[in-house]
Amino acid sequence: MPSRSWLPARWWWLIVALLLSGGCGRPPVVLQRYLLEYPPPPVSRPAPLPESLRVELFAAPHHLNSTNMVYRPRPYELKAYAYHRWQAPPAALVTDMLLRDLRASGLFQGVFDYQQSGTARFRLEGAVQEFTEVDNPEGWQAVLSVWVTLADLRQVEVTRRVILARNYQETEPLVEQTPAGLAAAMSRALARLSARITADLCDAARRVGGVAP
Repeated sequence: MPSRSWLPARWWWLIVALLLSGGCGRPPVVLQRYLLEYPPPPVSRPAPLPESLRVELFAAPHHLNSTNMVYRPRPYELKAYAYHRWQAPPAALVTDMLLRDLRASGLFQGVFDYQQSGTARFRLEGAVQEFTEVDNPEGWQAVLSVWVTLADLRQVEVTRRVILARNYQETEPLVEQTPAGLAAAMSRALARLSARITADLCDAARRVGGVAP
């Protein structure tokens, strides 16, 4: 009489074959990733301020602490695109673009990022409060809101260090109602917001530095 010990092995290999065949023919999931792109905003200002600026990594609320491309289809509801992502979390994207724009402006003697060593008189901190597609009946919009503070580290009294604290918000309609359309609209919104922040930072720093804006 043949042994029955072969039965479990036979059924095991049959189960494995079925599982493998079930996965065949399915294309792999490909995630599309998006960046913010725009040229540095033009700046018309006098000679550079003879001081340096450090730009810290911005913060963000919990729902923006990932690479998800989030959108609001209706009030009180938040969703994310399934196969589309930002290249980096919104706070990092905004920080890097502002850092690039401030360096390109030439308004400060030096602009350091949060990973560089070096002494700077001014420190820029901020938080990305909104970085979302909002789907309204009248049209889809990219909504960008950023809170920034500029501190003068030469001030001995901590309560007097903050020389600028302001919230900035921009909205931009989506030309295409797609994730790529969201990335393009958010880029246009940040370009305008960056120009406003850069001008205000320069004016605030020059006032405390004893230089006319």
